[in-house]
Amino acid sequence: MKIAVVGATGLVGSVMLQVLEERGFANEEIIAAASQKSVGKKIAFAGRELTVVSIETAIASSCDFAVFSAGGSVSKQYAPLFAEKGTTVIDNSSAWRMYDDVPLVVPEINAESIKETNKIIANPNCSTIQMVLALSKLHSTYGIKRLVISTYQSVTGTGVKAVRQLECEQRNEECEMAYPHKIHENVLPHGGDFLSDGYTSEERKLIDETRKIFSDPNIQITATVARVPVKGGHSESINVEFFKQFELSDVYDLLRSTSGVMVLDSAETNLYPMPLISEGKDEVFVGRIRRDESCESGLNLWVVADNLRKGAATNAIQILEYLVSKQKNNL
Repeated sequence: MKIAVVGATGLVGSVMLQVLEERGFANEEIIAAASQKSVGKKIAFAGRELTVVSIETAIASSCDFAVFSAGGSVSKQYAPLFAEKGTTVIDNSSAWRMYDDVPLVVPEINAESIKETNKIIANPNCSTIQMVLALSKLHSTYGIKRLVISTYQSVTGTGVKAVRQLECEQRNEECEMAYPHKIHENVLPHGGDFLSDGYTSEERKLIDETRKIFSDPNIQITATVARVPVKGGHSESINVEFFKQFELSDVYDLLRSTSGVMVLDSAETNLYPMPLISEGKDEVFVGRIRRDESCESGLNLWVVADNLRKGAATNAIQILEYLVSKQKNNL
């Protein structure tokens, strides 16, 4: 099998290579592709060195799969060219997510939405992935009427430039700014670009992608995204209003039975999800589970995940695993 990783030198791309190695793809032919400035660089992978090639070279290699993490404009330009060669693209950018004919996939929830004709498959936004996975069984059991989401997103969600800004500010050094303001010892209520309605693009993704993944355009959703001076791990305060009544004990049981979710919730021992706990892990951690007493069927959750792993790289490689398994079963 021949697999291209496009954007292999970036934050998510490097984690994609790590997850490929961890999850049984170490012996496959891996093609590391990136922009022209990175061509020729060496990357360690599974005890060997990969030489970074151009995206054009990767396209000409006629890969079976291409996993993208190189930004929306790169995906728009090159994903169709891979697809024309017969390569199945799993794209981590926002470029293709809201196209009706492109499945938006969290494998534990809706892998079956992928058809044989789909040559481009979209990976959801990192904040969306962890939220919908935590809510998936609750939604199928009680029906979500309304969601109010507040996120506390780490600088790694913005990229290398943002990590460097935080590190420079921690050392009290001048640096190139990824954000319009200082991020060290600060919180910015600003994720992505501001839209004409006053929301940001990151907030809009949470709204639109959740509805698409759950195949439910009627869920009422509002969101506020904030950037916090944390290097890894996104945190979310989620307020849910259901159509049906629930018992809190059943909520715990449903969460514990959800594949990929781990419940950490003990007030007596101060146990709850935190970015430090999620670092380097693939699980979505859920805690601070309690009724919202201000409405009839309301629930509050605190959800944390490593945004570079389940929020990006791991979810993409899980999609790859599903496709490979499906191919083998059809042989």
